[in-house]
Amino acid sequence: MFETRPDRGSEVVLVGRSNVGKSTLMRELTGHDFDAGQRPGVTRQPNHYDWASEDFVITDLPGFGFMKGVPEGVREEIKTDIVRYVEEHAGKILVGILVVDGKAVVDIIDRHSGPDSIPHDVELFQFLRDVGIPPVIAVNKMDKVDDRDDRLDEICDRFGLVPPWQQFRDTIAPISAKRGSIGPLNEAVREHLHEAGRDDLFQFF
Repeated sequence: MFETRPDRGSEVVLVGRSNVGKSTLMRELTGHDFDAGQRPGVTRQPNHYDWASEDFVITDLPGFGFMKGVPEGVREEIKTDIVRYVEEHAGKILVGILVVDGKAVVDIIDRHSGPDSIPHDVELFQFLRDVGIPPVIAVNKMDKVDDRDDRLDEICDRFGLVPPWQQFRDTIAPISAKRGSIGPLNEAVREHLHEAGRDDLFQFF
């Protein structure tokens, strides 16, 4: 179980599969360097970034899903730890940012969808909602996607949102973290912070 969380009253968490660019996004949000692994699954513990003067922390939780060279038991353990962490701190988490790879996510979801299985990404999205955390899907690597609107509509569809995606700007945020293009994510997060009465945290987004 993750024991490293700073004692802060408010939090925004980043969750998502390995290798979708969470650490890069974390760097964009905080201006601070974290170990972004070249290999999936390098981040095994959460990365927390907090501001000493503010009662607030941004947390990048470890990636889940397939990781080369990581045994399945360990992968399941990491997933369980993520779920436990989110459940435990749900009352303090103002927004859950689910980072997905805009180029690959539809194929991944389709590959893992079946009568008896829910893909991890969809499961996590629903889980955030279930525990009362507003989810924002940060659709990363959009600079590599050609049919932008079509792709975002497909992503909406896979997450149970009825397209067109434009009506869900507080939930679907097309970004390219590597290029520093994260405006739509900041806007979506701010909307939820505003609803929570936390305009004071706008300075971080």
